Amino acid sequence: MESPGSVPARSLSYEGVWRFIAPAVEVSVPQARHAVRDLIRRQGVPVRDELLQGLLLIVSELVTNAVRHAALLSPELAVEVAIGADWIRVAVEDNHPYRPRALETDYAQTGGRGLLLVREITREAGGSCDVEQTTTGGKVIWVMLPLEAPDRWATSRWPNL
Repeated sequence: MESPGSVPARSLSYEGVWRFIAPAVEVSVPQARHAVRDLIRRQGVPVRDELLQGLLLIVSELVTNAVRHAALLSPELAVEVAIGADWIRVAVEDNHPYRPRALETDYAQTGGRGLLLVREITREAGGSCDVEQTTTGGKVIWVMLPLEAPDRWATSRWPNL
């Protein structure tokens, strides 16, 4: 509730929620990453380059997991981007009921560490992530990151995606 004489809070021009639907095929991975990058740029979201690169890597990993592990039961996936005044949330939803979990490091394995990578990027950025069941029996994996990243990111560099 606003106090008398206060100015109502206004949303910033970059705030909003966007949702993309894509087929659960390999080509959707770079398309989703580029769509999220282009949306962030088009909206003028004040995001540091290091945070953007980490976010795009997260999008790639989550969409890749949906394509590789859920496509049989979920021929489509959804990518949702929600942007607030000081945070950004990306979520990937599919209709497969399996709830994934991050694998720990196994040097004999050449893959399977995507969610571990997502978790570590999220943790380093000061964000949070989770997996939730949808009302249709599928799942949504989401990551929320603060737009203002911790100072330690000023010295780290993400590879260009």
